[in-house]
Amino acid sequence: MTQEECIIMSEEHWYQHQLRVRYAETDQMGVVYHANYLNWFEIGRTELIRELGYPYSSIEAKGLLLPVVEADLKFKKPARYDDLVTIRTKVLEMTSVRLHFAYEIRKVSEDKASESEGNSGELLVTGTTRHVWVNPSWRPVRIEKEAPELWQLLSKYS
Repeated sequence: MTQEECIIMSEEHWYQHQLRVRYAETDQMGVVYHANYLNWFEIGRTELIRELGYPYSSIEAKGLLLPVVEADLKFKKPARYDDLVTIRTKVLEMTSVRLHFAYEIRKVSEDKASESEGNSGELLVTGTTRHVWVNPSWRPVRIEKEAPELWQLLSKYS
């Protein structure tokens, strides 16, 4: 893979989105059910792309889909009902066909809830997802040709 084909994102560019754990997201043990972290990863990446000025609805209107082809999660500590958590998301790597995201879920103390920078908060979960750009027929597409403006936005996020 050449430098033009692969863009590796900077370590500093984390997008952050806060949410409060809802009761429905917990299990009988009172902790967030493990599959809900994947939902939170989705929130992180869709909000990151929205923040760049390109909501998922615009991507889908162009006939582009971004299915998850691989997911990895590492659980360090549980989140519990009513915890305030920050979903940290960044693009690790991208090519014209693939996109690789990294995530951190951190518990935020109430007195630091307004902090929007840095990696404050207790680390609960880390993870990654890998995606492939496809058309409605599930055939791979080259994003720089199908949506050059989106390619540019993602490229600048380094």
